[in-house]
Parts: sequence; structure tokens; C-alpha cells
Amino acid sequence: RTFFKSMGATATDHAVLEPYTTWLSPDEAETVFQRARQGDVTPADERRFTAHLLMEMARLSVRDGLVMQLHAGALRNHNHLVFERFGPDRGADIPVATEFTRNLRPLLNAYGNDARLTVVVFTLDESTYSRELAPLAGHYPSLRLGPPWWFHDSLEGMRRFRERTTETAGIYKTAGFNDDTRAFCSIPARHDLARRLDADFLAGLVARHVIDKTDARRMARALAYELAKETYKL
Repeated sequence: RTFFKSMGATATDHAVLEPYTTWLSPDEAETVFQRARQGDVTPADERRFTAHLLMEMARLSVRDGLVMQLHAGALRNHNHLVFERFGPDRGADIPVATEFTRNLRPLLNAYGNDARLTVVVFTLDESTYSRELAPLAGHYPSLRLGPPWWFHDSLEGMRRFRERTTETAGIYKTAGFNDDTRAFCSIPARHDLARRLDADFLAGLVARHVIDKTDARRMARALAYELAKETYKL
């Protein structure tokens, strides 16, 4: 982590099937680690050790200031035939239902009120936007919502995200729009789409007299520029 910070990194990124978090005792963690080294680990061991590592990563982020990004809810390599013939990461990664309220409770109770921590959560389970993520982000100072991810990085996906999160979390508990992609040539188009959608969403709030034009202009700048800069400490 120190090396990456020295090279300009401002965030870590953790991909998990479920955002389960828990502490293991030092003896438990060592036992699971040694079993894993010997190739004798069970799915239950893997789940608990991953949950423990997420807690450790949050603890380290409190200490070193790196933003902690959490991408949860993708079942990788779903198509066995494609995996066996072509290997991993060939587009067969499918969303699964994801639970955040209970799973993140240990992490958020340990660190969610610490001003030194920023956790940015991304999900493929849109049903959690208004039920879990917006209320969690609205409550815990350290938690922010990442922009729509992967399948939902689209016109209607972005619209659904704003409609389901803004009433509870507002816009200032989101991370703005970041470049969560390896497709570098797509970055200008993705930013253009996000800014157009956000402008359309804000215009709708103005038309319904929820906010005025001055508010809309200020919020548009925040969504396009300031929130990402603030979130990632740039």
C-alpha cells in the first residue's frame, strides 16, 4: 500500500461475491491461512477469511487514508464451457442478489463513524439502492455510493440510480462519476452520458419545483467534478 501511495494511488479496490464482514481472532486467522497454504481450505473458511480481510483493509484505510472501494455481487465465470475453452474473464460474469445491511454492519460499526475512512460501495443489485445502500450512506459518515456499475453504466441504469438514491442519500453522499473502467477509449463518452443524464435529472427537479436553478447549477458541478475530486482526495 505504501508503494502504491508513493506512485500516486488514492484508493484500493476489493471485488467480492458478498460484502460479508467479520473479525477472526489471530489464532483463527492463522489456522485458516495455514490450511489455505496446504490446499485444504473450505468454502466456509474462504468466506470468513475474506470477511476478515475486508475488516483489515478498512482498518488500514483508516491509518493510511486510501479510499476503500468495494465491488460486490458478480458471480464470475458463470459459463463453464466458455471458461474451460477460453479461460476466465470472458464476459460470463453474472449479477447475484446482494445483502449489505447485515453484512456491512461489523465494518461500519467498527469504522463507519471515523472521519478518516471513506468507503465507496458499488453494486449490481439495483434492488438494494433504496432499501439498503441509500439509507446506509445517509447514516454513516464514511460511506459513499459509487456510480452505477457494469450492466447499469447506461442511460436508464444511471436514471434508476438517481431516482432510487437521491431522496434518502442526496447527491453529496455519492462519489460523483469515476472512471471505473479498463476501456480507456470509452471514458469521454461515459462522462458525457453521465453528465447529460444528471443534467436531465436535475432539470426534472427544477421543473417540479423541488430545487431552483441556482441549486441545480451547483449540484451539476458537484456531480460532474467536485464529488469525485473530494471522494478520492485529489
